[in-house]
Amino acid sequence: MIESPPQKEGGPLKTTSQHILVEYMECNRDTLNRVDAIERLLVAAAEAAKAHIVDRVFHQYAPQGVSGVVVVEESHLSVHTWPEAGYAAVDFFTCGECTPERAIEVIRAGLEARHHEVLFLMRGMCPEEPSIQNRSHYHESAKEGLLRSYHEVSGRKALSTATSAEECPVSFVGQK
Repeated sequence: MIESPPQKEGGPLKTTSQHILVEYMECNRDTLNRVDAIERLLVAAAEAAKAHIVDRVFHQYAPQGVSGVVVVEESHLSVHTWPEAGYAAVDFFTCGECTPERAIEVIRAGLEARHHEVLFLMRGMCPEEPSIQNRSHYHESAKEGLLRSYHEVSGRKALSTATSAEECPVSFVGQK
């Protein structure tokens, strides 16, 4: 069992965390259906993020598909694959000192995904409202060489398109 660090008496509990949701599309279907490959890939992604692995559980479905979770001291990294659609859904929830955005490219490359969409949330922003805050939302297409960022400005949704993260008007994961 992992012990939480002691809290200062009377001090607030630090609940701030990062939650990254990623949709990987047009992936290598064979890789998506191999539990050993998916497990190695998620472990490599957790290591790239400098997360501390505690345990892992993976399951091969019949006739196809894989689900799995890597439990890390900072929380978890999970995946579910649909080989028949060339699609994988990945979720990385962390608190602490790791950098989960580093996992995005590791998984994209390992799945050979031609497109991916990322929603980066900050959670546990208590007592601020809203407690869940959208840091960035973007779609990247290797086929088109474009980044599309989705964001809200004054309550209105907007879409921006660029050929690099530097050109987009919103901050992207991993950039300050």
